[in-house]
Amino acid sequence: MGYYDDHSPNRYQGQKGNRGGIFFAGLVGVILGAILVIILVPSLTERGILQSDQRAAESTDTSGGENVIHQQVSYDVKTDTTKAINKTADAVVGINNIQSTSFWTDNNNMDETAGTGSGVIYRKAGGKAFVVTNHHVVEGATRLEVSMSNGTKIPAKLLGSDIWTDLAVLEIDAAKIKKTAEFGDSDSLKVGEPVIAIGNPLGPTFSGSVTQGIISGLERTIPVDINQDGVVDWQSEVLQTDAAINPGNSGGALINMAGQVIGINSMKIAQNAVEGIGLSIPINSAKPIIHDLETFGSVKRPYMGVDLKSVDEIPAYYQQEALKLPRDVTHGVAIRQVVPGSPASHAGLQELDVIIEMDGVKISDVIDLRKHLYQDKKIGEKMTVKFYRNGKLQETRLTLTGERMQ
Repeated sequence: MGYYDDHSPNRYQGQKGNRGGIFFAGLVGVILGAILVIILVPSLTERGILQSDQRAAESTDTSGGENVIHQQVSYDVKTDTTKAINKTADAVVGINNIQSTSFWTDNNNMDETAGTGSGVIYRKAGGKAFVVTNHHVVEGATRLEVSMSNGTKIPAKLLGSDIWTDLAVLEIDAAKIKKTAEFGDSDSLKVGEPVIAIGNPLGPTFSGSVTQGIISGLERTIPVDINQDGVVDWQSEVLQTDAAINPGNSGGALINMAGQVIGINSMKIAQNAVEGIGLSIPINSAKPIIHDLETFGSVKRPYMGVDLKSVDEIPAYYQQEALKLPRDVTHGVAIRQVVPGSPASHAGLQELDVIIEMDGVKISDVIDLRKHLYQDKKIGEKMTVKFYRNGKLQETRLTLTGERMQ
């Protein structure tokens, strides 16, 4: 029955005769295994299964009477993330904002770095390279420097800066510039899509830092107080990402997995209870601004020639007594002043007129007016304006010029 007693003196009988067969079978197995290794290893190498990127240092240990092979293996890791970073990282630079100190300080009018940020080299032409960054990175600078990834510093010239979109363009000598960034399509982004932020958080110590996250939101609207008077002047439309963005990242690149710049990092929500809300200017919105700043030194926007105030900021008493608005009209923009010779002046608009509609679009406040004017209209176009004067609704048409901002 196949059972044997360990105490039986005959328990080893018949085993000697089988040893030769077992040994022979084992020997055949070893030989066949060796043949398979000889045949398959070159084939695996040719197929890329054993890559040349895998490098092994081998040593033999015979101290225990057996041959033991120790391997130290290193891998050349290449992923979509590393490829994207390698494509763009060298085009992201540091920006040094250098300002002259006051006569009354102890530095005797010495220049010193007042702030640092990041920038993106996006074009080379005619021996010059062009860098986009944030307006707030270069604001107030006496002179500017661009710091390359290898530590080289290049003097930079400010071509133009726009406070409304928080963008600026610099020009530098292209002799040492080897790589420029490629712009992508921010309109094609999807929520949840992976993105990478590249910049210099906290200055040169952490230059070239890379953080990864996703697109957390599209077309976010962030209120901006341009002149710091406590009144919102503009609504910035930005991308939201949870890729870490810190002071010094401003002006750096937000890239997709193809290594294309799809945003210019601008700000973050900095509150104790908030984490992972970084904001970036969509590159499709930035492109025309960058073009104008590089070409003209300023952004060419339509101009009306009026000084404005939102109706909802005016006390109800003055809405009735000064503006003569009907009681059911609680929105619109009041004209405080009309510039002589301006498009508004030629169209007959006057002080205390209240604009409520442009080209059939309701105007609730100053931000609505600016968005329609700057985003929907072009210099030279005509615009229909509906307004209240002395309680009566009127309409006029004006031709926009491009002289200056509202």
